[in-house]
Amino acid sequence: MQAEPPSTGHILEIACDESGSEGGKLIGGNTDVFAHAGVRLSAESAAECIRETRDRIRSPATEYKANHLLREKHRPVLEWLLGPSGPIYGNAHVHLIDKTFFAVGKVVDLLVGEVAHAADTGLCRDRQAEAMAVTLYREGQRAFGSERWNAFLESFNDLMRAKTSADSFFRTVDALSLAGAGGRVGEIMELLRRARPHADSFRARLLDDPKMIPTLDPLIPAIVQAVVHWGAGGISVSIVHDEHNALTEKRIAQLKEMFGAPHATDLRHASPGRLAGLRLVDSRSDPRVQVADFLAGVARKIASDELNDRGDADLVALLRPYVDPSSIWGDDRSWALLGPSPGSQT
Repeated sequence: MQAEPPSTGHILEIACDESGSEGGKLIGGNTDVFAHAGVRLSAESAAECIRETRDRIRSPATEYKANHLLREKHRPVLEWLLGPSGPIYGNAHVHLIDKTFFAVGKVVDLLVGEVAHAADTGLCRDRQAEAMAVTLYREGQRAFGSERWNAFLESFNDLMRAKTSADSFFRTVDALSLAGAGGRVGEIMELLRRARPHADSFRARLLDDPKMIPTLDPLIPAIVQAVVHWGAGGISVSIVHDEHNALTEKRIAQLKEMFGAPHATDLRHASPGRLAGLRLVDSRSDPRVQVADFLAGVARKIASDELNDRGDADLVALLRPYVDPSSIWGDDRSWALLGPSPGSQT
């Protein structure tokens, strides 16, 4: 099925949904991967995809979800949906976020990065922060042990959600520093100890404006990346998205303002494309959003299984053409399999 991209004038309309959203709770939640999918289908093509899926699965359920496709007995349906002759190939895209790596990146970006940048090491801030995040993600647990490392991540998560004090968080930092990890991990933890003023400042801003775009919610950067992807070349993108409590009128307005300001720091790597609109719908009322829901759900499960070294090689290979190369992923082994190959169809 080849779908014509739905558009209004020069605006490309993309239908989106997510899977694995737990707001800003990145550590200790029910899921370890967040997936955000966008599809470029007409309403008619999407409705036909839903009808064909129902005909193949033959479940009495009134609403189909990704878990129907993930059942072993429906494996052929999932392979059809994702496969090169299926209804969404070449017309869909999924952004993956490893929640732990995302959290570690925020530690560096919000706290360590500020201190390291002030030290003027000669590296640009983005590259320096990314390198430190990768180091912490890949070596932190080995350096400190699982229990202390997880306590550190949970404490940071709570700090950024205003659920704990800076004092509590920095006690965990001191405990790790006393553990005496050497090498680059030890250097990064020392930088973090010096970041207390920045942490206090950020927490004060958060308490002063609780409606600010949530720092730890992966939905917002995923939507930004959807616009960047589909808006490549300067195309204006309008998104129709499943209802979500994080997408308040104020936050939608903030997203539009971001894309209206090409030099905004949140969009340092954005294309010239802009967010022309973001409309919320009940997924049951729009077959395009239902298809996006299918893709997000199956992508999250396939990616999570691979991250935890229990992946299905055939399903990973089928998912790979849809995966955004800018996905937020720190694990080398799993990304080598999940990351898009040259010539990806998305």
